[in-house]
Amino acid sequence: MNEQEWRFLIAGSSGDVEVPANPTKWIDDLTWIQMYREVYGMAQLDAFKGFETYFFASVEKFKSIYDSNKAHEEPLPEKWNNLNSFQKMLVLKAIRPDMIIPAIQNWITEEMGKEFIDPPPFKLASCFKDSSIMTPLIFVLSAGSDPVADFQRFAEEMGMSKRMDSISLGQGQGDKAKRLIEDASQRGGWVLLQNCHLSISWMPELERITEEFNDSMHPEFRMWLTSMPSPHFPTSVLQNGIKMTIEPPKGLRSNMLRSYNNMDNKELNDCSKPDSFKKMLFGFCFFHAIVQDRRKFGPIGWNIPYEFTNEDLAVSKRQLKLFLDEYDYVPYKVLNFIVGEINYGGRVTDDKDVRLIRTILRTYIRQEILEDNHKFSSSGMYYSLKAGEQEDYLEYIRGLPLNPAPEAFGLHENAQITTAQSETEDLLLTILTIQPRSTSGGGKTREEVISEMAAGIEAKTPAPFDIEEAGKAYPTQYSESMNTVLIQEIIRYNKLLILMKDTLKDVQLALVGRIVMSEELEKLANYLYDNLVPTMWSEVGFLSMKPLSSWVKDLNDRIHFLQEWYENGTPKIYWISGFFFPQAFITGTLQNYARKHVVAIDRLSFKFNILDDLAVDEIHEKPADGCYVYGMFMEGARWDTKIHAIADSNPKELYTELPVIHMEPVPDRVAPETGIYDCPVYKVLSRLGTLSTTGHSTNFVMYMEIPSQEEQDVWIKAGVAIFLALKY
Repeated sequence: MNEQEWRFLIAGSSGDVEVPANPTKWIDDLTWIQMYREVYGMAQLDAFKGFETYFFASVEKFKSIYDSNKAHEEPLPEKWNNLNSFQKMLVLKAIRPDMIIPAIQNWITEEMGKEFIDPPPFKLASCFKDSSIMTPLIFVLSAGSDPVADFQRFAEEMGMSKRMDSISLGQGQGDKAKRLIEDASQRGGWVLLQNCHLSISWMPELERITEEFNDSMHPEFRMWLTSMPSPHFPTSVLQNGIKMTIEPPKGLRSNMLRSYNNMDNKELNDCSKPDSFKKMLFGFCFFHAIVQDRRKFGPIGWNIPYEFTNEDLAVSKRQLKLFLDEYDYVPYKVLNFIVGEINYGGRVTDDKDVRLIRTILRTYIRQEILEDNHKFSSSGMYYSLKAGEQEDYLEYIRGLPLNPAPEAFGLHENAQITTAQSETEDLLLTILTIQPRSTSGGGKTREEVISEMAAGIEAKTPAPFDIEEAGKAYPTQYSESMNTVLIQEIIRYNKLLILMKDTLKDVQLALVGRIVMSEELEKLANYLYDNLVPTMWSEVGFLSMKPLSSWVKDLNDRIHFLQEWYENGTPKIYWISGFFFPQAFITGTLQNYARKHVVAIDRLSFKFNILDDLAVDEIHEKPADGCYVYGMFMEGARWDTKIHAIADSNPKELYTELPVIHMEPVPDRVAPETGIYDCPVYKVLSRLGTLSTTGHSTNFVMYMEIPSQEEQDVWIKAGVAIFLALKY
């Protein structure tokens, strides 16, 4: 395998690239930027000489690959189809990165055989045969999995159910666990220690106990452990033990089948209103499957991937029966509150996710569900069944698709592409982080590559601002809060610029042996080589998900924005993506209005006027009040300039740039209840953030009212959000 090609696959293109104008009508401008960067980087490899020129001149010949549902199986045009399977993957990564995983599976099958991509079926008995009294059996837990039921069933089969003890580890449980192990090792029992990751302080003791296992113990003794992946789990225990993992059922159909296989007709008819009970229970089971399976879509599914369990559904089922038996009518409002706010909602911590789970539950727990064939989604494939017996439900569920389309969840079809791209990025990043830190074969050495990159970034890094001079030019003024915003931004960026200058200089000296290569500098060198933003920079820098090459360009653009402001005065229109802390800018805008019109700032809120008839370069004057902003991107939907409202995304158009927006402060404004979507605005695509010391989220910025002809619920379920920065 060619080392340069391998490195390009996992690390991507590095360095700054001037992207030419998009020559196509079928690739959106944002996708074109990323695609061309990959094509340009690929053209630097020996096997791809001339590819960039060919691609630009014959881009229409690649349209069939871009449009195909099986892009990884499409032939490349002309001579480029003579590339080997691995080299073709590099082209695919540029044009359709969402299809890389199927392409890798095909490549592994071609090179090594199909058995290397098919996971073996899990058999607890086989794992048990490989164990001994000195090798613990370890269940590695994953979100939503619970192996205890399988373990208890196996213990029953082996006649060990009465000679088995279990304990859930936690504070103060260590001594009890130790006694259970000693007792079981003497009398030949099994002991199950659950949730080892919750008892970090006791893990060294577990390691010591395991090391003292010997042949004198009872031959039927076995120690079973369950733990989430944890850096504190004893390495020696992990190395010596039998590792197992049981994945929870994945997919809508598998989840629904499990729910109904665990019931019988007696349970389905055990209610004073059996027809209503069956209808509503079907809604709860569908809701349970939807909220679990949405996790696979990443941030557009849930901001935080919650671990809903079967017990949540079981409790909801018991409450449903209770309320139907007690009430003369179906209490939809009560059921929505108890299930959405307590049973499931009690696990939900993000306020945007709270809004989402309420909305999803309302789709199923409503009066219309009692009507036969009431549709749950636009396709009509998912609907409320006529009340029947267990087998009727199982027959319907077996007929559902194995891989449901995003519309089943209320998401746009593009969500499937976003998910596949994220899985590709995660896979390649994982491979990248475990690569050996040395190079072999021809070409530049690893140290030469790092030194060149460090020197290149150092040359591009702007000089820090003169804070004293900036303070004189933009002093604190009662009438202009933006002066304070500018100085605060300069201080934040200066901290990053100074750190970058110092560390880039030091790493170059360390590479040639002029100073000691410290642990911090070695980490910095590794990050530079991997085209990742060094942790020491990201900790003091702005929130970003970009690779290093794009991050450096973004940093320079941000500094240029502030430099223009510093040299030419307050901008007529603000690039909101350029702010380190956009919340301060938003507050400053409200303060300016409050002080100008002598209005309490607490009485103010924004009216968002979307100026889709104006381009950024057509703004020549500041607004009388508020400010003009640009540089926002929407995911999950788009702005339609024809209807002047939010609309469904175009196929394969994952993100769209919003027009210029006038953020206008209005006193005592009553927010409209209809005709708008309260769209969350985030800094980056991960959506997840934490509360900082200022009381603001590190990611969430604000809600923005976007005109809509649809109900809010449509866009909430679609995960529609606005971002100040993308991944490239």
